[in-house]
Amino acid sequence: MIAQQLYEGLEVGEGGSTGLITYMRTDSTNVADVAQSDARQLIIDTYGKEYLPDTAPKYKTKAAGAQEAHEAIRPTSVFRLPENVKPFLTPEQFKLYQLIWKRFIASQMEAAIFDTLTVEVEGKSAAHLYMLRASGSVMRFAGFLAVYEDSKDEDKKPEEEYVKIPSGLEENQMQNLIKLLPEQHFTQPPPRFTEASLVAVLEEYGIGRPSTYAPILSTIVERGYVTREARRLTPTETGVLVNDLVVEYFPDVVDVGFTANMESDLDEVADGKREWAGVISEFYTSFEPALKRAQAEMPENKTLETIGRACPDCGKDLVIRYGRYGKFISCSGFPACRHTEAWLEKIGVTCPEDGGDLVMRKTRKGRIFYACSNYPNCNFTSWKKPVPTPCPKCGGLLVIANKTEVQCIKCGESFLQESLMINQEKA
Repeated sequence: MIAQQLYEGLEVGEGGSTGLITYMRTDSTNVADVAQSDARQLIIDTYGKEYLPDTAPKYKTKAAGAQEAHEAIRPTSVFRLPENVKPFLTPEQFKLYQLIWKRFIASQMEAAIFDTLTVEVEGKSAAHLYMLRASGSVMRFAGFLAVYEDSKDEDKKPEEEYVKIPSGLEENQMQNLIKLLPEQHFTQPPPRFTEASLVAVLEEYGIGRPSTYAPILSTIVERGYVTREARRLTPTETGVLVNDLVVEYFPDVVDVGFTANMESDLDEVADGKREWAGVISEFYTSFEPALKRAQAEMPENKTLETIGRACPDCGKDLVIRYGRYGKFISCSGFPACRHTEAWLEKIGVTCPEDGGDLVMRKTRKGRIFYACSNYPNCNFTSWKKPVPTPCPKCGGLLVIANKTEVQCIKCGESFLQESLMINQEKA
């Protein structure tokens, strides 16, 4: 582990590692007295007494079944400042350590203080009375924000942010209308889950344990139920199909309360309060009829779409089939012929090296990359998503660099997506 090899390590409770920490099971908020004492001393020396609470804060976890016997994840010593250990760490290790160090120190500091102000302006016309409202806030004392601040929600619209209220306003002060901006706002669907927001929902409903969150996320990706696109989890065709079927035939099992209640029952079994046979029998009494109904009524996807190519082994048509890991290509003569091929998702862009189709592929860990369909004859690959629009400067291949820009892999020039009319969702 980084810890033992470089600087005695991070307190991680139970966990596993092969070089770098791969998972940390503890979600406790308990902190050793000596760690709190060191943190308080560092806060006084670095930021001043006004940043230190009168008493060391104590926190309670919100997660159901949290491992309170373990200590919270923290640096072994707060005096090992991130900048001091940076030369001994890889970039990924440094980011992890810096995050843990900052969050721990911030958790031991005073709260931030904001002055909030809401301004209401009445407007009158011949027939109507209007109420215009604006809210703003100004930081009066930074508190823990001097060390750490959560990143802003990417899904938050600019109009949802606090606006800056000018100083010098007084009650009943007359205002001059400079400009009216009539804008129509439509109800927006909730944003796609990220891995972090999905884990937050699992915690909220008491589903799973810290040790099961990573397997849940990896399973839905590896089996092709969702894909990671710009850090969002987007359901695939297979995922939507499976979800619709299990919701229809097993509504009680896929209900958000089922897993939480089952885990609660199994905790009682572990504590000796209930017999396991009774718990399982109670579950299966209602599950068995639903299972028999699904076996008898659940439709099978018998429609086989041909891809317009013959099987290289037997000459019959190759068709698209669906398996537990999503789409794949198979011989229509199955099971007599067992020829299969991976399904390649074309993205509508030609390879800059041999003119073949660029397709979306996945690594063994589910990370998406883009490659030429003529592999292994062509080895072109890109982690960044290519777009159909050619570079306006040299005609080379453009790839999405970030939310607003695309970059040419040939000349290195960057362009605003808006200026080239590129839509990330369709690109």
